[in-house]
Amino acid sequence: MSTAKKTTETKEVKKAAAKAPAAKADKAERTKMEIRLTGSGGQGVILATIILAEAGIEAGKYVAQSQAYGPEARGGSCKAEVIIDEKPIGFTKVEKPTFFMALTQKALDQYAPGLSKHCIVLLDSSLETPECLLANKVYKAPILESAIKEVGKAMTANIVAVGAINAILNLVSDEDLHTAVMSHVPKGTEELNEKALKVGMKLIKK
Repeated sequence: MSTAKKTTETKEVKKAAAKAPAAKADKAERTKMEIRLTGSGGQGVILATIILAEAGIEAGKYVAQSQAYGPEARGGSCKAEVIIDEKPIGFTKVEKPTFFMALTQKALDQYAPGLSKHCIVLLDSSLETPECLLANKVYKAPILESAIKEVGKAMTANIVAVGAINAILNLVSDEDLHTAVMSHVPKGTEELNEKALKVGMKLIKK
C-alpha cells in the first residue's frame, strides 16, 4: 500500500518499505536523481514526469513530482520535475538537477543557465546549444522528428522522450517503464505509445 502527501505543486509518493530491496536501501552511496524536463505547454512534459514517477513506484523507489507553467500556459514554456530516490525524500523540490531535458529552444534558453557541469543533458536535435550550458555530458536526439516520422504522431514526443531518458539513466527496468506508460495513456492508443517508447529507447547510443 502506498501513501501520498500533496502540497500546492508537489506530490510525494512512497512505497511501503517492504517493496524496496534492503540491499539497495543500505547502500553507502545514495542513488538520487533530480530530473527537470522542459518544453512548451502541450508537449506533454508534465505527463512524462508523472510516468517516470509511476515507474519509480513500480520499481519500489521513492518519488516526488511537481510542475509549473509559464504565463502563456499552452504554447508557452513549462517545466516539470521528478525526484527518484532509494530513500525517503525530505525536500520535494528539485534544487540541483542531475538530469535536464529541453524540447524547445525557448525552454532551453530559459532553464539552462545555472545547470551544473555534472548535470546530464538531453536536447532535441533541432536545438542550438547555448554558451551558458556548461554540462560535460550532452545528448542530442531527434525526439520531435522521430515522433512524427517514425511513430506517426507528434503528440507522442513525450513518450519517445521517456524512452530516451530511461535509456540514458537506467532508472527502472523496461518492464516497469512499460507498465507506467500503459497506465497513463488513453485507451485505444496503447499500441501507438508502445511504439513511441521503443523508438525513444533506440535513440540513445551508449
